[in-house]
Order: sequence, then C-alpha cells, then structure tokens
Amino acid sequence: MFGRSLFAVFAVVAVASGCGGGSDSHASIVDKAKNDKKLVIGVKADQPGLGLRTPDGAFTGFDIEVATYVAKQLGVEPSGITFKETVSANREAFIEQGQVDMVVATYSITDARKQKVSFAGPYFVAGQDLLVRAEEAALTGPEALNGKKLCSVAGSTPAQKVKSEYAKEVQLQEERTYSACVDRVLGGQLDAITTDNVILAGYAAQHSGKLKVVGKTFSTEKYGIGLKKDDTAGRKAINDALEKMFSDGSWTKALQTSVGASGFTLPQAPQLERY
Repeated sequence: MFGRSLFAVFAVVAVASGCGGGSDSHASIVDKAKNDKKLVIGVKADQPGLGLRTPDGAFTGFDIEVATYVAKQLGVEPSGITFKETVSANREAFIEQGQVDMVVATYSITDARKQKVSFAGPYFVAGQDLLVRAEEAALTGPEALNGKKLCSVAGSTPAQKVKSEYAKEVQLQEERTYSACVDRVLGGQLDAITTDNVILAGYAAQHSGKLKVVGKTFSTEKYGIGLKKDDTAGRKAINDALEKMFSDGSWTKALQTSVGASGFTLPQAPQLERY
C-alpha cells in the first residue's frame, strides 16, 4: 500500500513537472498567436507620434502601427491585441516575466539587452539628439551641455552617453517618462532632454513653437521588437512580417501618418539584422 501510494505521488509530481516546464513558459510567440489568436504587446504610452495613449484609452503612433501589422501577420486581429504600457526600465522584465509577448516601444537593440531578450528588426533607425526650448540658442549640441541640467529616463542610456563622451560636467536628472522631462524643460527647471530624434520630434510637434530639436545627431539607435530570449521561430516570423511591411508600402505610410507632420525627414526602411 505504501509503495503504491509513493508511486502515485511520484506520478503526480512527474506529470506536474512535465506540464509546468514546457508548454507556456517556452512556447514561441508564433504558437501563442496561432492557438490563442491573442497577444499582449508592450508599448510606450506617452510618446506622441510613436506610442501614445489617447484620452479614450486607445493607442496611436508608429510603434502601434508596426505592432498591429506584425500581429496581423502572425494571425492576430487588432481585436485580439492587448496593449500594455511599458517604460524604458521594465521592458526586459516584462518580457522575461511573461507579462507581454513582445515589446514595440522605441526599444534600441544592444548587445547587453540581447543577453536577456531576443530582437527582431530593426524596424527603424534613429539618432540621438537634444530637445530644448525654442528660444535656446546656446545649446547647439551635446558638447555645449557642461554645467547644464539634462533630462532622460530611467532605464535608457542616452544621458549617460552625453556625460561620458561629450560633457563630463553636465548635471543628469532622471525621470520615469519623457513626458515628465518635457514638463520640466517647458517649466525652466531643466535645460534639455536627450533621446532619439524621432521621439523628440513628436514632442516638438506636440508643443509647436515652444520646443525644438537641435538637429545634430550623435548616435545610431536601431529599434527592434523584443521577445522572449531564444525564441528563434518567433524572431524569424516577426522579421518576415517586417520585411513584408517594408516592401508593400505599409511601413512608409505608417511613418508618414504618425510623424510626417512634425517636419521630421522620413528615412528609408532599414536593413533587417537576422541572427
């Protein structure tokens, strides 16, 4: 009797282990999209032209258009997408914890991030720049920031790059979101914001006449779609979807609709980096 009971316990443990370790935790995004017809996608909610939550709760912007197109190619209609707000500091954690299936949130591809997540793309190549008050004439580039107060967001690297490579005496101020940085520059408490030019262009358009992009880029930022590490099938499927978006005109149309009005010069579609 004892032996039979012990066997039963081991059998239950074995079955539980088999169920818990394999399917959901390691399944490709391709399988989830095909089987569930639903995806949770991490996006920014405060970046005009890229990822912005409107007063009615909807999301708009270029990243949203890219995410919706890719999801459709994976077999998920817009009605099956749940957009979840993510900020720069929690993107890897959201992917690793399974809170989102992929992240489309001005997410620069870096070697350090590749240690934690996989990337498809890039779907856009930006350059780091500065956003300042419209009347500001002295801040012509990152090297002019010594003694100035510079804002960026927690979890992103642009401000640190300025301090280490261009202006060692710049005073760094971190905020949770870029919109908080914008408020502080508009209010005069801070002098500039640094991040990618296309993000800054959205804010400049939102506050027309009050803010301007300096227009001197000093980095190359390749935006990728983040997903679970080692999801090779998912990475390939998303890259295939992006390739189709580039070739059928949808990518250019989405970019024009989202940020064209800001005066931002629209680039060509980037070269995918499959690995």
